[in-house]
Amino acid sequence: MMANEYNVLGGPLQLCCGNGGYTREGFCYVPDGDVGNHSVCAIVDEEFLLFSKEVGNDLSTARPEYQFAGLQPGDKWCLCAARWEQARLAGFAPKVILEATNRACLSVTKLEHLRAFAIS
Repeated sequence: MMANEYNVLGGPLQLCCGNGGYTREGFCYVPDGDVGNHSVCAIVDEEFLLFSKEVGNDLSTARPEYQFAGLQPGDKWCLCAARWEQARLAGFAPKVILEATNRACLSVTKLEHLRAFAIS
């Protein structure tokens, strides 16, 4: 396995969502070209989506040119680690699935912070 295929718990990276992530494969892989580090498997909620839109990243609106249908509350998605951390610090972090969260995010946030928002 490549380093990219491990989750924050040290096990194999699990599927996050149907077609999300930088690679649109549903896994939170972080290939070399992914400068955004799309490594946090999150379950977005209304508060997070509004926060993200307010800080300049509208995740609710479809963007067909990027094969992106737009997110609704309850959707799972591979978020940029820096955006998740920014939301956490602002009080709007969405829940995360640790088994599907790539360990690459640990360069941006701490496992203890992720655990505080983890669901199984």
